[in-house]
Amino acid sequence: MTQPQDIRILCSPAEAPALREALPTAGARFVLCHPEDGQPCDAQVAFVSRDITGASTKFQITPETARYYEAMRQAPALRWVHVHSAGADREIYQSLHARGVAITTSQGASDAVVAQTAIGGVLALARRLPLLATDQRDRAWRPLLGARTPRDLAGQHAVVVGWGGIGQRIGELLLALGLTLSVVRHSDTPVRQARHTVTYKDLAGLLPGADWLVLACPLTPATRELVDRQALAALPAHASIVNVARGHVIDEAALIEALAAGRLGGAFLDVFQQEPLPPESPLWTLENTIVTPHSAGFSDGNRARVRGLFLANLRRWTQAEPLANRLAG
Repeated sequence: MTQPQDIRILCSPAEAPALREALPTAGARFVLCHPEDGQPCDAQVAFVSRDITGASTKFQITPETARYYEAMRQAPALRWVHVHSAGADREIYQSLHARGVAITTSQGASDAVVAQTAIGGVLALARRLPLLATDQRDRAWRPLLGARTPRDLAGQHAVVVGWGGIGQRIGELLLALGLTLSVVRHSDTPVRQARHTVTYKDLAGLLPGADWLVLACPLTPATRELVDRQALAALPAHASIVNVARGHVIDEAALIEALAAGRLGGAFLDVFQQEPLPPESPLWTLENTIVTPHSAGFSDGNRARVRGLFLANLRRWTQAEPLANRLAG
């Protein structure tokens, strides 16, 4: 693969200083550009860092983000885009991929943080923190006695859906808390730590024995609305759901009904079928539900980890080696 004399990289102004410091070691001459300087940026490579997407979602794109998306669409020489997220299901990445542009993700960069968030959700629901937060706002001293007494986590059973880097870390932490596990994934090859390992199509058989249903799977045709109305009905009334996967893994309307009717113990939800979650959604006000704004993977160390993955792939790209975390097809 013959590289041009100058490799033009579309990036954000915030990332430019760190990239300039690191790029000379990659063995090529690089020119950094961004649409905010008002100059044309016919990039061959684009590095979509977290600050570029900012508050944008798949459903609502801010003008600031749109400028970068348009710059990529209008770059005829663009050959490769690296994105800060573990997934690349936004329309911009899919359309560039269809055009023949290589798309790589930052899979693995935030695995530990997302797993910690999921466990934070488990602990918050198990220890009745939503109830206690309401008590605090009411300035009411209501000890966790009687029907409010939490159940011990040790000995409870969790069904973990998805066994990639995030799911495995969640499993390790649940085991450390004394829970037992069943694993649901694309393959039924047994997971050593799990009581049961089944494929997605066999999830229903595990639900009656679940105290926790923890979703950490990718959104694929096999997982879209995997947790449907029937699956929710199969869970015990005391069971709780933790979703750090994607909103469309759950039938959200059915979930709201089950939570509102007390047919589920609670839910910790970081992802939704529409983001931002509309103000009128009942999920905001359900007493047994914790809502967070798709932030499970956010931490101050992610920026450096994502940049490291991009730079490692840039070295591969300049040397015509296969890219890591590349979308297939």
